[in-house]
Amino acid sequence: MKREIKIGITGIIALVMLFFGMKFLKGIQLFNSSNLYYITFRDAKGLSKSSTVYADGFDIGIVSNVSYDYTRPGTVVVEISVNGDVKIPQGTVAALNEGMLGGCTLNLTMGPNPANCYQPGDTIVGAASGGLMSAAADVMPKVEQVLAHVDSLILTLNTLAANPHLSQIMANADQVTENLNQSSEQLNLLLKNDIPQMAATFNKAGQNVVTLTDSLNRLNLQATLSRVNQTVDNVEQATKKLNDKDNSLGLLLNDTILYGNLNTTVNSATDLLQDLKENPHRYVHFSLIGKKAK
Repeated sequence: MKREIKIGITGIIALVMLFFGMKFLKGIQLFNSSNLYYITFRDAKGLSKSSTVYADGFDIGIVSNVSYDYTRPGTVVVEISVNGDVKIPQGTVAALNEGMLGGCTLNLTMGPNPANCYQPGDTIVGAASGGLMSAAADVMPKVEQVLAHVDSLILTLNTLAANPHLSQIMANADQVTENLNQSSEQLNLLLKNDIPQMAATFNKAGQNVVTLTDSLNRLNLQATLSRVNQTVDNVEQATKKLNDKDNSLGLLLNDTILYGNLNTTVNSATDLLQDLKENPHRYVHFSLIGKKAK
């Protein structure tokens, strides 16, 4: 009889350990208090029992049950078991995030006011979030457009590569590059040698200009201008005397009668000299033997 009692007690202990072990494996905290909350979704996205519940990315509990509300078609009720120390503020939003490799996680985005919280048994607002897969689906049309442009680019590159003039173009590009290198070397040489010499020349010219300016500043320009004015006055007075008839030179230049007499005298002298050359015997008489007797 005692042996049967021992076997029964052992079986009961095994069943209890199996029950709590299953709870533990499901993530249920056996020795901590927990609160139940409910969330409604239009689509559960494959969420399963014992899935982890996150609050802003931190593990706060598990999904204790997922059921379909037959009284409200199109509504899925998710029951979550949350650590009793966690307070869920009003305005918290529950979102389902699909993983890249499948599966689904439940994340609570906590509300801003911790003073006003949900009570255990309340229903939290649920919202579907596409997650990585939805984002990838949104990106796919853009990727297809990019691939179309890539195909066009590859086709253009193939056409360009098949162009028989490509080698000539590349050779010309090499020649242009070589010319640019030579020009760069010449420019560097110019900057190294000629530019300093030109700068020195400009500096010397500038110094000469400064010296000339200093020399001009040292000149007594006022005295020079006074002498020039005096010279001009003298020239004007001499010109005035030449135009007047109260002097010999003025009479000579302005008296027409005197000019006529001088002109007649000059003409007469010219005629006399001409006749002297042509008939010298009229004016000079001489004999080698002597004067003839009359």
